[in-house]
Amino acid sequence: MAKIIVKELEISTSVFNKEDYICITDIAKYKDEFQANDIIRNWLRNRNTIEFLGIWEQLNNLNFKPIEFDGFRKEAGLNSFTMSPAKWIGTTNAIGLISGRYGGTYAHKDIAFEFASWVSVEFKIYLIKEFQRLKEQEFVELGWDIRRNLTKLNYHIHTNAIKENLIPKELTPLQINFVYASEADILNVALFGMTAKEWRVINNDQKGNIRDMADVNQLICLANLESLNAHFISEGISQSERLKKLNSIAISQMKILSFNDRKHIDDISF
Repeated sequence: MAKIIVKELEISTSVFNKEDYICITDIAKYKDEFQANDIIRNWLRNRNTIEFLGIWEQLNNLNFKPIEFDGFRKEAGLNSFTMSPAKWIGTTNAIGLISGRYGGTYAHKDIAFEFASWVSVEFKIYLIKEFQRLKEQEFVELGWDIRRNLTKLNYHIHTNAIKENLIPKELTPLQINFVYASEADILNVALFGMTAKEWRVINNDQKGNIRDMADVNQLICLANLESLNAHFISEGISQSERLKKLNSIAISQMKILSFNDRKHIDDISF
């Protein structure tokens, strides 16, 4: 569950069945902090609201009950007509609203934006802007996780190759650890020009490690180098020779990746 701040109001968001939902109870508090549930019920009494919800459900919900919906649509707008999220969901088998979870009523983002427009057009605009910002941030974080996982996966391939080709069975645990550290630093030196320890001495005010500070292109290159180093190890190539090859490959790949970045910037420039 993530939260966004809209007009100094905290709005909860969540994901149900892989779809984004927004807490309309929080949105209603923009109009009246103490009468949020009444505001939602008043919105649901509106004929336009019932028609909007019904059409949305027909487009997105195979189990929606259209006959029950038609009954509500005929009554909507009458003084005697009442509606609540629980009644709408229970009678029509709706999925666009989710009531009773996490202390409020949630609506699919399509419906939540419609509700926000009813509450305040200005608030809706700010809500859309902040929600988009949240999704963009999640996308960036997802991309970072994918790159980090790719590097980790290649590291497992890398260490397995070391076990099979470089480590005699009689080695002590200390010697085994030394081999791992040495192989990791081969990649660091090939790509970054220094070992992890050397980087730490120079950047003692930085959090994380040398690889945490890498940019996207360096992470891509590092993932490739790990796979190649595993292959070179299986071929029995000496450590010094591997370092020369990896450094040459790193230089070549970083030139290509940097050129592609510049070309992309040129393509989108006006």
